[in-house]
Amino acid sequence: MNSFFNTFRSKKKLINAFIFSSFAAFAEAGAQSKGEKQEPAHLNALLIKTASPVIDGLLLDEAWKSAPLFETFHEFMPESGRPVRPELRTTVQLLITDDALVFGIRAWDDAPEKQQSSLARRDKVSTDQDFIGIWLDPTGHGRAAQFVRVNIAGVVSDGIYRADEDETDLGPDFPIDAAVHRLPDGYSMEIRWPLSNLRFPYADGKTWRAMIERSVPHAGALLLTSTPLTIDALSHIAVLQEITGMENTVLAVRDRSFLEIKPELTMRSKREANNEGLHRSSQTSLGLEINARPRADWVFNGTLNPDYSQVEIDAPTSNGASRIALSLPEKRGFFLESSDVLGLPLAAFYSRTVADPEWGLRATWRAAQADATAMSLRDQEGGIIQRGGAYETSEFDQTSRTLASLVRARWHGDGTLLGAFVSQRDYGLAGSNHVAGFDGQWRSDGQQAAWLLMHSKTNASLAGQASAAPARGPTRSGTYLSAKFNHINDAWWNDFLLEASSPGFINDNGFVPQTGVVMSKININRRLGQHRLELKSASLDLYEVEAHLGLHEIRALSDPTLGQHGNQIIERKVQPGISLRASRQTDFWANLGFDQQRAHREGQLHNTPALHFGIASSPLPWLSKLNAEVTLGRQLDVDADRVGRGGNATADLGLRFSLPRGWAVELEPRWNRAWVQGTLGRPAFVDNSWRWLGMLHFTPTDSLRLLAQNTAAARSDDGVSGLEPWAERQVHRSLLYRHLWRHGRSLSVGYSHDRTREPTATNKSLTLKFQWEV
Repeated sequence: MNSFFNTFRSKKKLINAFIFSSFAAFAEAGAQSKGEKQEPAHLNALLIKTASPVIDGLLLDEAWKSAPLFETFHEFMPESGRPVRPELRTTVQLLITDDALVFGIRAWDDAPEKQQSSLARRDKVSTDQDFIGIWLDPTGHGRAAQFVRVNIAGVVSDGIYRADEDETDLGPDFPIDAAVHRLPDGYSMEIRWPLSNLRFPYADGKTWRAMIERSVPHAGALLLTSTPLTIDALSHIAVLQEITGMENTVLAVRDRSFLEIKPELTMRSKREANNEGLHRSSQTSLGLEINARPRADWVFNGTLNPDYSQVEIDAPTSNGASRIALSLPEKRGFFLESSDVLGLPLAAFYSRTVADPEWGLRATWRAAQADATAMSLRDQEGGIIQRGGAYETSEFDQTSRTLASLVRARWHGDGTLLGAFVSQRDYGLAGSNHVAGFDGQWRSDGQQAAWLLMHSKTNASLAGQASAAPARGPTRSGTYLSAKFNHINDAWWNDFLLEASSPGFINDNGFVPQTGVVMSKININRRLGQHRLELKSASLDLYEVEAHLGLHEIRALSDPTLGQHGNQIIERKVQPGISLRASRQTDFWANLGFDQQRAHREGQLHNTPALHFGIASSPLPWLSKLNAEVTLGRQLDVDADRVGRGGNATADLGLRFSLPRGWAVELEPRWNRAWVQGTLGRPAFVDNSWRWLGMLHFTPTDSLRLLAQNTAAARSDDGVSGLEPWAERQVHRSLLYRHLWRHGRSLSVGYSHDRTREPTATNKSLTLKFQWEV
């Protein structure tokens, strides 16, 4: 390994030359004019006054005979722009009733026996399955879209897509009705989307836009779209087609009011055993959620004593991580409503800072050129408060009730957005945290810029032990700034990020892991086109090859309060690499890391060269996911402030099996290991974890979920630092049965068992939850 890195250290001159030539080519590419884009054909809708079609997937209702037919599809992946084979013809029809949009899709297939799909949990429809996707932008701004994907087994994925971050949010669950009918030469599908769940301006709104997509995994992971979308687009909704025939519909339904009342009953029994003895407890709680839309441009939401337990989480974790977790998708409806209007990054607002509210109120307003939302929630004790520093993110237990409030407003222009917000976290007599911010976006053909400026004032002090209560202290102020720029064309995909925050910046309603730093990131990606590798007995088609250079640096700002020196390098990364895309949705990447890291403000800057590589694929119908990432090289042991040989390895699998009687099984094993070698022939630090998630689906509405998870970490004598050895372990087992009558009506029964060692404790709980929508 040492000889490997010595070889590449001798090539730093080549890296510098690559940086210079890449920047020069980037500037040249920005000056080149792009060809004219192909305009998508309109999607013509038919307004009907008769009864809505029966959603059975058959397309036999009388209305379908007169509905306009759309059949112009384009290949998007793996090779955008290629003509669609006649054997995979796809047609779309759209009916508008007095309360819904109804889509009828007919998909032909010359190899229907190879179609891939099986029962799966909601939001797990991906490109390894045959599916139809519908993307809707009722505002016409092109900045966000609501979407739904339905696979040929009838499983639904849905959510909101935000173009500015190129980010898909699978949290929202819409009351979609869908049915699929398998045919000897393909399949037909009907999807009903209620207008009550589409958000649009009351008047003067832009034309509604849409895109239809079709996945055909057995045909080389083919993804077809009804718009001429290409891989050099800034986002997945960069090109949407207009829906004609919507004008009278908007006028007819914009004054219609909708009201949803969702009560829930939760009963939970707990048994805890630790060094202090055995404790038993039982709890019954009644919660309520209210959603009201008096007219198209106003939506009001309220929640009272909701139960945000793990039965709401689609990606389950152990109880120890359930209080706050960046990796978990937000599934709580109160926060998901109008999330496109909120449109703020985690640094400005992070919904999971509210862990267990007593009540919450929210209002959202939409107009043609502006929108706004406001919310306020009374959060009970028991959550976690996170505050960043230059070298660490400190966590404090929330030991008292708080009030979290936010007001957000935006103005929309052609290619431009300007926004502002104010937020507050009120700790009562212990003080408060206030933040005000301004943000903006600009986009043009192949270019996009975004910025955010925030200022905070805080007199709620958190110091000492993690369990210490907040106390009023001296007022501290701080400022945060971030700016991003993306440039994309046929030959380049480049982005730049600058982020700076003063040491006094605090946002208890957001997530800012580091403050008192300046961070810069530059990613330069040179697209090298398609290639074919000729092997001894076969050839391999590479649909896309990219050369990559990543530059990343974090420097500390001066902070006299903590004795922090200014301009101190915390982390520096120089990572040239390459990425490849092949058949079966296979992506491979590898980077050489010429990196440096500092453990703490008094420590030295260590060299941490490493090799980073990974692969992602969907190789077989039953092996839908194969992901692996590996880092090997010199690793920083932060606590010991030393560097040793080590690495980090992660492997994820996704397996699907069809069973008799229409049942199906999903299995998702995951394994991770991180280690740093000591000087005595054994690891000085090691962190291991494994997780086995299993789902047994009896019907589309009945499932059984099993989660088994072990985590273990240990420190040994490294022969240098003199740190005390220690070891800890956590074990989690849980079983959850869920029955879903229809959207908003469900019964869940769950059992969980958690055990920790050092300190030793056991926690068992049984939960029964009933949700109903009126």
